Amino acid sequence: MTTHYIDITLLPDPEFSQAHLLAALVAKLHRVLVQGQTTDIGVSYPQHVNQPQARRTLGAVLRLHGTAEALQRLMAQDWLKGMRDHTQVTTACSAPADAQHRTVRRRQFKTNAERLRRRRMQRKGETAEQAAAAIPDSVERRPDLPFVQLRSSSTGQPFCLCVEHEPLLPQPVSGTFNAYGLAHEATVPWF
Repeated sequence: MTTHYIDITLLPDPEFSQAHLLAALVAKLHRVLVQGQTTDIGVSYPQHVNQPQARRTLGAVLRLHGTAEALQRLMAQDWLKGMRDHTQVTTACSAPADAQHRTVRRRQFKTNAERLRRRRMQRKGETAEQAAAAIPDSVERRPDLPFVQLRSSSTGQPFCLCVEHEPLLPQPVSGTFNAYGLAHEATVPWF
């Protein structure tokens, strides 16, 4: 269960946008969580903005959640190297006892019908016409969730990591977190 937290706040920088800095921070966190096969560190983005008229952003704060021991283990590694001039990092603090909880999860969308058709043609040996008939343009979805733009370490392809903050819950739900600190069921304190 996540009892403690650390806030990592991005500092304004004249050379780099907040989105660029957040992407670098999330990529570094992802690498350290993969290397350590860590499943007990969750994240949340307490400043995220999800309004149609505003730009979809996760904000300038990445909040790490875990036990005091798990956070201490993570921060003992030099994973913030190269980001220290761009961030302000708090010490591990206890989460408020009266905090509500929520799941912070990754959402993936089928956003490109043409790519889906090409995959179908390869998998099923269909013609372009058959694939187009099976996969209409209407399958494309335009996500309206906040996201961070990353690059896959395995394929080198850019992708959007869309983040959804689920509804608030009065009680925590135990579970594991993935290599981005996100979960399907496990919750983190929300305050």
